[in-house]
Amino acid sequence: MGRAFVFPGQGAQTIGMGRALAEAYPAAKAVFDEVDDALGEPLSTLIWEGDIADLTLTQNAQPALMATSIAALRAMEAEGFGIDHADFVAGHSLGEYSALCAAGALTLSDTARLLRIRGVAMQEAVPVGVGAMAALLGLDFETVVAIAAEAAGDEVCQAANDNDPGQVVISGHKDAVDRAMVLAKERGAKRALLLPVSAPFHCALMAPAAHVMAEAFAAVVISKPVCPVVVNVRAEAVEEPDRFRDLLIAQVTGAVRWRESMQWMERAGVTEYWEIGAGKALSGMIKRIVPGAEVRAIGLPGDVLALKG
Repeated sequence: MGRAFVFPGQGAQTIGMGRALAEAYPAAKAVFDEVDDALGEPLSTLIWEGDIADLTLTQNAQPALMATSIAALRAMEAEGFGIDHADFVAGHSLGEYSALCAAGALTLSDTARLLRIRGVAMQEAVPVGVGAMAALLGLDFETVVAIAAEAAGDEVCQAANDNDPGQVVISGHKDAVDRAMVLAKERGAKRALLLPVSAPFHCALMAPAAHVMAEAFAAVVISKPVCPVVVNVRAEAVEEPDRFRDLLIAQVTGAVRWRESMQWMERAGVTEYWEIGAGKALSGMIKRIVPGAEVRAIGLPGDVLALKG
């Protein structure tokens, strides 16, 4: 039996996330304190007492979700369930940074600073209103890739997130995404939904952000992870520190191959998936990708204590 620790991406944020962990476990509280220090501002106050609109800003949501995930992991460690209990780690989009931090490849402070830079760069890459993202439900990945290519014309429209067998997210210019939604419905999609995001992530329009991240990573040391990281853009495990920099830069404009990543881990013998941090979105995806797998979400003190059961 193999086990994977998986870490959520943007969209899972809620006001108050991680607070109960910080109150119950000093090691979890220390995570939020270190992230506050790394960013030079009280991000924890925004997470626990702020306005959801401010927390949802990409530059805040990304380090906040990472902090909550690592705080949950520190609480788990306090109860005897550390990273040594994982055969693989993976994260959805920004969650890949959480995974690398959890596995010791990135320090917590560096991870927080990188995600703040990433969030700002992704928001500034495309003027508000120029881009869009939409979830297409009920079509397979190959069909969506073909629809996106047809809808693009002279603009950008790409499959951005291959989430599970019936959910693919597209990203690109707003008009092209609108055209793709119409085509998807004509070709049997159950639903086509515009997503409430402020920028078109994981497509070619994010190229300016990729350049920013290349500069940011030049000053960061990446260590060998204590367990393999299944990366978004390759959908396979990587352990060599020198590869992560280029893979994380490519991830800014590349697709999140989540379905394939979970299938890769299934073939590698993983039968148990622990979603660590805010929400349960990944748990739902994994149940649809790997029927019969044991899936659990760990984001509250009770979830941590239940590991002993």
